[in-house]
Amino acid sequence: MLQVDGLHSSYGRIEALHGVSLAVNRGEIVALVGGNGAGKTTLLRSISGVQPVNGGKVSLKGEDITRSSPHERVRRGIAQVPEGRQIFAPLSIEDNLRLGAYLRKDRKVGEDLEQVYGLFPVLKERRFNPAGGLSGGQQQMLAIGRALMSRPSLLLLDEPSMGLAPILVDQVFEIIVRLREESGVTVFLVEQNAFAALSIADRGYVIETGDIALSGTGKALLEDPRVREAYLGV
Repeated sequence: MLQVDGLHSSYGRIEALHGVSLAVNRGEIVALVGGNGAGKTTLLRSISGVQPVNGGKVSLKGEDITRSSPHERVRRGIAQVPEGRQIFAPLSIEDNLRLGAYLRKDRKVGEDLEQVYGLFPVLKERRFNPAGGLSGGQQQMLAIGRALMSRPSLLLLDEPSMGLAPILVDQVFEIIVRLREESGVTVFLVEQNAFAALSIADRGYVIETGDIALSGTGKALLEDPRVREAYLGV
């Protein structure tokens, strides 16, 4: 589904990604974990097209999209749930969701809206209310639902547990697993909560200062002493 080869990206003279390579297969949940400033969000933004790259290649379903615009990547099947959720607070919940389908030309938006409401009933109950009145966990549900409205084949999730209470973190990760099982969407998950992310991931990568340091199955990385010491506090 996704292939990243030797990706470099910089902020001015400071290089944030030093030739990152990784792959996400169709139908997988793949987690990218690492500390603050490791390059997680930069990599995700590079994949979605909002962060310029200096070198390397990004391919989606075997096609080179390295120079494609962000909206073209959405059209091709990539949707990103950004860090901090970035909902449109004054707009209604339903308008937020419909904005996720902005590029679509088909007539099934209403059907998909009902599917999102089926996944997140609280959003349907309050669908005409301003989105800014939702709790943090509900806003995360709205951000995921908005991304799903574009009918993505690859869903990019940037720190979905950020700022949430532990019980809500569990709910969000349960939802991610359900998404893969019910809709078949491929998920690339960037997360600082290494335990939660690797617990649901088929495979994972560890990024440190712009380089991939480790990779393996989610279970193997959870059991790796280097991961346990650096990210799990064990």
